[in-house]
Amino acid sequence: MRRLARIFSAFTLAVLLAGVVAIVLPRPQPPLPPLAGPVSRIVVEKAARRMTVYTGDQVARVYRIRLGFAPEGDKLREGDGRTPEGVFRIDRRNGSSAYHLSLGIDYPQKEDRARASAAGVDPGGDIFFHGQPNILPRGITLGHDWTAGCIALADAEIEELFAATPVGARVEILP
Repeated sequence: MRRLARIFSAFTLAVLLAGVVAIVLPRPQPPLPPLAGPVSRIVVEKAARRMTVYTGDQVARVYRIRLGFAPEGDKLREGDGRTPEGVFRIDRRNGSSAYHLSLGIDYPQKEDRARASAAGVDPGGDIFFHGQPNILPRGITLGHDWTAGCIALADAEIEELFAATPVGARVEILP
């Protein structure tokens, strides 16, 4: 009888563990098809750490992002660690970036320069969508806000975005 109780206990424990593993472990996701058509618009929601990419009027991708080391609020000056807010355009592409690949936005704009000048500070510049630092081993993605005001993605994600985003694509960065 004790042997039967042990077998039943072991079987019950195995079933419970299998159930927990099935619930906790992520299910493999099928690979996404390549972005169809050029990216027309990118919407960044800073508070949600989310970036939505559109081709035409259709959502093509949603990425998890990392921001500047002090991301709350609009960028006011160089070195504040904030990611700017507003409407911008992709204005340059850098295939030789120190952060895998990068897409630059047209920050600072006229209003940003005027605000910084009135405060007697430099507005900063060189705000990019980019991958991880090239000094990291391939496949490593930093899991916290770490940039100086840029928007960071995993290397595979910036590769996909870089391939499909033309100069001139609209960028909206929301609080």
